[in-house]
Amino acid sequence: LGLVHPLQCALLPLQVSCLCGSAPCLLCGCCPSAKNSTISRLLFTLFLFLGTLVSIIMIIPGVEKELHKLPGFCQGSGSVLGVETNVDCSSFLGHKAVYRMGFAMAAFFGLFAVLMVCVRSSRDPRAALHNGFWFIKFLLLVGITVGAFYMPDGTFTSVWFYFGVVGSFLFILIQLVLLIDLAHSWSQRWLRNADEGSARGWYAALCTVTFTFYAASIAAVVLLFVFYTRPEGCTEGKAFISINLILCLIVSIVSILPKIQEAQPHSGLLQASLITLYTFYITWAALANVPTRLCNPTLLLRNGTGSATAPEPLTTWWDAPSIVGLVIFILCTLFISLRSSDHPQVNKLMLTEESGAGSGAGAVEEEEGAVHRAYDNEQDGVAYSYSFFHLCLLLAALYIMMTLTNWYRPDESLQVLRSPWTAVWVKISSSWAGLLLYLWTLVAPLVLPDRDFS
Repeated sequence: LGLVHPLQCALLPLQVSCLCGSAPCLLCGCCPSAKNSTISRLLFTLFLFLGTLVSIIMIIPGVEKELHKLPGFCQGSGSVLGVETNVDCSSFLGHKAVYRMGFAMAAFFGLFAVLMVCVRSSRDPRAALHNGFWFIKFLLLVGITVGAFYMPDGTFTSVWFYFGVVGSFLFILIQLVLLIDLAHSWSQRWLRNADEGSARGWYAALCTVTFTFYAASIAAVVLLFVFYTRPEGCTEGKAFISINLILCLIVSIVSILPKIQEAQPHSGLLQASLITLYTFYITWAALANVPTRLCNPTLLLRNGTGSATAPEPLTTWWDAPSIVGLVIFILCTLFISLRSSDHPQVNKLMLTEESGAGSGAGAVEEEEGAVHRAYDNEQDGVAYSYSFFHLCLLLAALYIMMTLTNWYRPDESLQVLRSPWTAVWVKISSSWAGLLLYLWTLVAPLVLPDRDFS
């Protein structure tokens, strides 16, 4: 200890206190200066990603098979998971573990959503709880997770499935809002660049991306008809694909109508093509949950003996729609945490700061040789709704829970995991809601001419 520099000794208690202190402590000197509000959002998102990683590990087939070796976790675990001793529950352990991890994350973010209601600025004592005490919050999340694994099962899995369905539907709507905002911002930025620079190059890029999105959508329609429908039967699948195809054609035509172009000069086929492609991804995900083998070649049913009724051995619960959904989930969650929209209407809806906001009191200008640190930009007012942010993470936790389990649920006898029609209708309904929402963004300036939709 005598060889340690006195200054290092003085800083050691400060470093230890950062485990329980505020977000600025957690920003290292090699990082650029950043807003306190951004750092806090990123750290809470890190908690969500950490829980997601644990869920993924638990549902990996090799780990899932080993979970039953834990004392009281499977055999004779009626008091823990609600499974009778004469039932081989090894094929359900990964499914149940993901549900309990999802419950723990939802409870954690739900608790903070309630605690942070009506926080107006960082001067509120509850703001310190939101922006600090990270090590204690990590321990709280771990404690809730451990407690979730010791809850009696009973009807927990069946009831929590419907909570997951509702939460996932709401999060899909949030994804759609972000996607529509991304499409509008993308188109406006490229058109602005075309006006300021090489117009031919930017218009060529715009046409190329739009053509690519529409080509991918047409390919998706063909593949969906080939793999998820049959000449006889599969009426629901044919109807879903056809309805969404017609709706996508309608919104594409509406987006280039003269009246729409006059009211919104930046609207166009780029936005419509991106929404079309996402719509057919949602349609694909819905058809992958159709509980009919003839109309769904990827259908998987597991029984209590651990066997699968699929024609070939499957090594994972994840199918292609789930992997794509996981990627979209990560991108949307980071989008919520890192940036605000260029459009005031979207910021008002998502309760986030407008671009350039939060640069008032407490802002720090970076100078050469200055200390890189986070600074409090919320002394006069919060940059985003703390409560709504935690609500979004709660819905995200439910969405990733349903995605990792393929929206499957056990039947009443706990002998078979099935894909219910509920999952199909929720996903299809969300695709319709997204198309109607995008259509409203196109016609709203005509319906409400007195409002500013710039």
